[in-house]
Amino acid sequence: MTLLATAQAIRQSRTRRTARRRSVVALLAAIIVVGFAITLMVGQTFYPPADVIGVMFGQDVPGATFTVGRLRLPRASLAILAGLCFGLGGITFQTMLHNPLASPDIIGISSGASAAAALAIVTLSLSDTAVSVLAIAAGLAVALLVYVLSFKGGVAGTRLILIGIGIAAMLDSITAYSLTQAAEWDLQNAMRWLTGSLNGTSWSQVIPVLIALIVLAPVLVGQSRNLAMTQLGDDTASALGVRVERSRLIVIVTAVGLIAFATAAAGPIAFVAFLSGPIASRIVGPGGSLLVPSALVGALLVLVADFCGQYAFGTRFPVGVVTGVLGAPYLIYLIIRTNRAGNSL
Repeated sequence: MTLLATAQAIRQSRTRRTARRRSVVALLAAIIVVGFAITLMVGQTFYPPADVIGVMFGQDVPGATFTVGRLRLPRASLAILAGLCFGLGGITFQTMLHNPLASPDIIGISSGASAAAALAIVTLSLSDTAVSVLAIAAGLAVALLVYVLSFKGGVAGTRLILIGIGIAAMLDSITAYSLTQAAEWDLQNAMRWLTGSLNGTSWSQVIPVLIALIVLAPVLVGQSRNLAMTQLGDDTASALGVRVERSRLIVIVTAVGLIAFATAAAGPIAFVAFLSGPIASRIVGPGGSLLVPSALVGALLVLVADFCGQYAFGTRFPVGVVTGVLGAPYLIYLIIRTNRAGNSL
């Protein structure tokens, strides 16, 4: 009877966790849909739902066709897609390395893309498309470099984070030097990109991120079980049939690809990848994969932060400024908490 009661309690606990997870995912998705609709309707000019729906179905609505169809709709779409990419990439690294500091913002991936973009804009005077391609390539290259330098009979989370922080500092120095050599127009263009901004978003920026998400997100979801197994330790995961280093390499390349495409389109929007996982973990609770909840939290963060940056203050701020204000205090809190617990980073 005792074993039967224990098994029943375990099943009930799993059922409750699953129900809570589904409820949270459904609620987040509903909030994103509502936020998306508000973003399309509200601005300097308010357009009723009928006009917005008409534009989305290809109707010619005076005023709304341009404002909603060409300005608001691509911007809101990129906000959601980039947030999904940042959320997925961030929680992947944090889960794989068992450390909330293991975010692309911290370990140099975003810095690599930013340094490449700054050089492309300031020194090479490349087009927007070329800047995006170079930023994607640089993000992947930095991730590979960090992985190789931290590999020693396997990849230890702390070692990878420390190496990533060091490389990020070097790359940030390159970015800063590039900006000191920039002409006035190039400097404005580079700073707008480096801050993380959705201003002037067009469909040519949205489509590559959408394709990357469609191609790469299923790969991450397919690796979610292996990713969860690595939480038990490499030896245990191997004993359970997981090819640890192969799975880890697939996960890293996929997550970096998502981050790189999002960064190339919207710039390195600060702390979204860093915050999405911990927020999702708090609202979902223990147990199960956090990939989907973190992706939705990331989308909601970018969408809401961009809307607030446009209309909630006396002046307009890029989305990266708003997310930076949110993320910096949490980073300080996390470091203080870690030090008080006597743990190393």
